[in-house]
Amino acid sequence: MAGLWYEEFSVGQVFDHPLRRTVTETDNVLMTTMTHNPAALHLDAEYMKGTEYGRVLVNSCFTLSLMVGISVNDTTQGTAAANLGWDEVRFPAPVFVGDTLRIETEVMDLRESKSRPSQGIITFAHRAYNQAGTLVASCKRTSLQNKRPA
Repeated sequence: MAGLWYEEFSVGQVFDHPLRRTVTETDNVLMTTMTHNPAALHLDAEYMKGTEYGRVLVNSCFTLSLMVGISVNDTTQGTAAANLGWDEVRFPAPVFVGDTLRIETEVMDLRESKSRPSQGIITFAHRAYNQAGTLVASCKRTSLQNKRPA
């Protein structure tokens, strides 16, 4: 088990996740087609040549999923009871095929669960940066986290 128990987290704790991921064209096409998103932004290279970006943008749902997914091994793998939600999801800069993303997670808030004495609620801030250090995505995620078994 790689994740941490509720008691092992502290507000302000930062995780610089060691796993990096280079985004591929397959990643983008799979996410776009699996979610039935026909936007030319993600699939039509010729169309995108005439835009300010000049090339296909990676589907933001992939970026969000990758950002949270990379964080799991160091934080909640095997110790989370549930993902309670995502808030303040932002994409301040585009992600392109070939970009390598680095993820950082900060613990923003901890509180005991009022209805589940064996669990607590953690708010994480996730941030994704490309190879140039540009922030490309961020969100807050709330997790129902198990406490260490007695």
